[in-house]
Amino acid sequence: MEFAYLTVGDGPLALCLHGFPDSAHTWRHLLPELAQRGYRAVAPFTRGYAPTEVPADGAYERAALAADVLALHEELGGDDDAVLIGHDWGALTTYVAADRFRRAVTLAVPPPGALAASFLDYAQLKRSFYIFLFQTALAEPAAAAPGFLESLWADWSPGYDFAQDLEFVRRSLAEPANLSAAIGYYRAMLGTTPPTGRYPEPAPASSTPILYLHGAQDGCLDPGMAKDALGHLPAGSRVEEVAGAGHFLHLEQPREVGSLILDWLAS
Repeated sequence: MEFAYLTVGDGPLALCLHGFPDSAHTWRHLLPELAQRGYRAVAPFTRGYAPTEVPADGAYERAALAADVLALHEELGGDDDAVLIGHDWGALTTYVAADRFRRAVTLAVPPPGALAASFLDYAQLKRSFYIFLFQTALAEPAAAAPGFLESLWADWSPGYDFAQDLEFVRRSLAEPANLSAAIGYYRAMLGTTPPTGRYPEPAPASSTPILYLHGAQDGCLDPGMAKDALGHLPAGSRVEEVAGAGHFLHLEQPREVGSLILDWLAS
């Protein structure tokens, strides 16, 4: 596959992974700060998000996403000083790819163990309706309908002006194949699309410390999910709640989140 990415700076690799419905531009505040701290900051458009290719094998399982991270680490000249940062789907990928990196940061989605404990709560099931919708044939028409993505952003990060971010998302998911690719992550997540078997199943990260950040007003995943996150992270990890922020906390509170991340990477 050919990957497109945004990049700035020189030095050890800092790989930044976006989520849904988002794009590599979500890191526009953090990338220059990483560069100023001496990193080569790289934010790829993940598989299926234009201008990155839609994978010919249709693989969106966790193992495929982890394989992409390891391949990008190698192709971009990553070494033992490389760091990994992931938001939303990027966080889920980080949990199984972090051991190849010196330090890691995840945002907005707690580790799977903590996520599973609260996911079937009735209130959370209502928040997660889109995941179940995405298992059906209605997924693509619903996601392409006027107002659908706007409503997700408005619900998940109340009060945040997401107009620019939504324009970036629309560029990445403008073609039907790209939109189906983004939805494909969710179909693989619940097994509606079976694993391809082409990628080795990764083990959860066990040696690289992870900083986990969750917005106190997150409308996608209840902030209470973060309370048990530390028990599911490698030794030396840390959990922080960010006040005044929802699901897209790095965009809503870029100074505070940037400071937390940079201090963690320097420790």
